Amino acid sequence: MEDVLKGRLGGAEGFDVRCTLDGDRIVGRAGGRLHGKDIDLEITETGVQGTVGGESVAVELQEGELRGNVGREQITLRGVDRVTGFLGEPIVGWNIMGQQVGQKLMGRLGSTILGKDFEFELGSAPGWVGTLVAVVAFYALEPRASLKK
Repeated sequence: MEDVLKGRLGGAEGFDVRCTLDGDRIVGRAGGRLHGKDIDLEITETGVQGTVGGESVAVELQEGELRGNVGREQITLRGVDRVTGFLGEPIVGWNIMGQQVGQKLMGRLGSTILGKDFEFELGSAPGWVGTLVAVVAFYALEPRASLKK
């Protein structure tokens, strides 16, 4: 049986995310065939590295937090099944919140008004992996996710 992380980011007007989990590799796609971006991540001993839509993803575990970059944006994530964090700069950025319940993950990227909800089936992945996948998909497909593009 294939181990899959799948779900939706942004509700009915958003986009699908589907990734295959193969050991320490997460490979899939955010969005559709025409307007979508490939996701290729690898969990290493010290963090996660890879690409989303041709942009690099590199985060490392530092002092109990995952810190690094998704493309040109800084990211910080804390937690395992209840994940919080931030994408971007302190003034212009996106709050990150995800909550795992069993094999489901629900969360939000951004503020109450301008944010995007996400909901994933995790397969065997922990909540922090699902939240990271949501963030990289959001970065790749949401024009407002990076003002530096």
